Amino acid sequence: MNSAAETTNAHVDRILSVVRHGLSGAATSQLVEQSWTRCVNDYQLDPARNRAPPSLSARELRERQERLGDLIGCAKLEMASLYQQLGDPDCAIVLTGQEGDILHMVSSPDFAKDVAPLGFRVGAIWSEQTAGTNGMGTCIATCAPVSVCRTDHFFPQYASLTCSAVPVYDQNGQAAAALDVTSRSQLLQQHSLVLLGMTAQTIENHLLEVRYRDAFPIHFHSRPEFVGTLHAGKLVVDSSGRAIAANRSALFQLGLRSLQEIRGRHFEEVFQTTLEDLLRRSLASSFHPVPIYASRGLSRFFGVAQKPVATFDTQRVRTTAAGATAPRSRLPIETDRGTDIEFGDPRICQQLALAQRVVARRIPVLLHGETGVGKEVFAKAVHAGSPYHGGSFVAVNCASLPESLIESELFGYRAGAFTGAQRSGRRGKILLADKGTLFLDEIGDMPLALQARLLRVLDERQVSPLGTEDTFEVEFQLISASHRDLEDWVRKGMFREDLYYRLGGVVIRMPPLRERRDERALIRRMMAEEGATFTLTDDAEAALLRHRWPGNARQLRHVLRALAALCNDSVVTRERLLSQIPSVGESDAASTPSADALAGPGTLAAPGIEPGVGAEGEAAAETRRPLQVVAEALDERVALLRMLEKHRWNMSNVAKALAVSRNTLYRRLHRLHIDPKSVA
Repeated sequence: MNSAAETTNAHVDRILSVVRHGLSGAATSQLVEQSWTRCVNDYQLDPARNRAPPSLSARELRERQERLGDLIGCAKLEMASLYQQLGDPDCAIVLTGQEGDILHMVSSPDFAKDVAPLGFRVGAIWSEQTAGTNGMGTCIATCAPVSVCRTDHFFPQYASLTCSAVPVYDQNGQAAAALDVTSRSQLLQQHSLVLLGMTAQTIENHLLEVRYRDAFPIHFHSRPEFVGTLHAGKLVVDSSGRAIAANRSALFQLGLRSLQEIRGRHFEEVFQTTLEDLLRRSLASSFHPVPIYASRGLSRFFGVAQKPVATFDTQRVRTTAAGATAPRSRLPIETDRGTDIEFGDPRICQQLALAQRVVARRIPVLLHGETGVGKEVFAKAVHAGSPYHGGSFVAVNCASLPESLIESELFGYRAGAFTGAQRSGRRGKILLADKGTLFLDEIGDMPLALQARLLRVLDERQVSPLGTEDTFEVEFQLISASHRDLEDWVRKGMFREDLYYRLGGVVIRMPPLRERRDERALIRRMMAEEGATFTLTDDAEAALLRHRWPGNARQLRHVLRALAALCNDSVVTRERLLSQIPSVGESDAASTPSADALAGPGTLAAPGIEPGVGAEGEAAAETRRPLQVVAEALDERVALLRMLEKHRWNMSNVAKALAVSRNTLYRRLHRLHIDPKSVA
């Protein structure tokens, strides 16, 4: 008898001995032993008779993927991120349905090809009933985290694999899927279980957002710095203030064992405040966490309440021309956040229709327009209507990344590829965009040397991470954008001509805000999105419409956000508006530029942060009108964060670039609620 047969027989004897006589070994967990018992006694499986797991038909797989499309959509990017974190080419991240059917898988091509003969592929059913003890099936059977290491598998043919899996819960607190890591490792992957658990929680939080778009989300935690993180509790309440869903962290922090203990209870029964009051306080604090107290036990939390996402879907406004309401043909293209991108402007409507026709034929799109016109919002809407809408939308801002990091960000790298690289390596943005859309913003700022490599990827549809000769096939929809005149840059030798024609299958020039005909409807929509509780008089609205808006939609949103945060009036008149923001009354183009419009290569030029401005400049800024200061601070915070990222949070280098002292820089960080320790 050869060694393989002897190993198989020993494996079979061990399982049957445990099931029949309870002769467990120290290396076998109770969970695995119980699974073996179910396989033999309940499912009538024989470990000596290997069999491949059955597979769904193409139609059945498509129907299940469509039925769980929102769950799969929430999981895809997180699975890709987890695969990158693990940095193991001989592993796969797998999402299975309630019946053990593999719905989505992320792995290297080589590993996928290697395990395919075992029936490890999308569409295969890995329940305990069909595949015996395994990570995915046993996790679903027990609704608990599971690690199945090599010979813990029921069938000996799977003894080369190690599986770790955790359940993914739906909005009802029921296990809706299993998230699994399968590898060739010989060790139990406890660290994989931890990462899997965190990834599962992230997916569950996304799922709550998707399935309760018409409800009010409340984020809370006992520590304010954890609000908005994975650890925050998330409670979802309906318009009447009754709780309808909560994530696991919310139940834990409130001392509850199940969703049933809180579902249907009024918000005031959970916290010592009303939903309306928390919404008002959250708005007044610019959505920084505010103190709230539990109704039971007097525990103090910090929370933030927001309006439903669906609120923005239903508050649709028609524009009027010459004082009469004119019906129009709408093209209901929405981004992944559910926001429209056009409100009646014929030029935007035509451009959107053109982009949809073009991407249907998989032709690349190049967007051109001033800073702040909404190029990324437009790109997301195009992605939503493209053949790759089921994949991820991956955005890369080529201007915000240091030149030394753009290449690794786009192409990824293997572990140890260069000094400072993550130990596990990094999966690049191009690979993350596979079967989705890659959006290259400010493509004109990409270095020439990197342009050549990008051109090769676009031609060959293959990518090689830094530090490795391995190549990966990729397929994605390409959308690029720039505020620069790329044709002029081609003539000046600043941009490759061949890449320009490769990117610009069709060039769409987006109009600035001052040229759009739907500005009134856009203002009202933004007011709704920012939770404005006031209305504008006709002359106040006219003042906004006459303004040139050099910062375009981004600048408009910042002004409306500041109004929403500071204005206590129910009606804002023109006089009230101009008393806070005098420049809005000016119709010339000399209005204060936005941060991005002022910023040049290697500089940080945002209102309130100019090179050479010291503490005296900050004191002078405080004497300006409150609303103007807040609006500028919003730009200042974004600009400063970009500068910090550019210099990798080296405070000395940032202070030197701004021509200020380190003490001045730290004062600004404190004032803008930026914590350098959060990146440590």
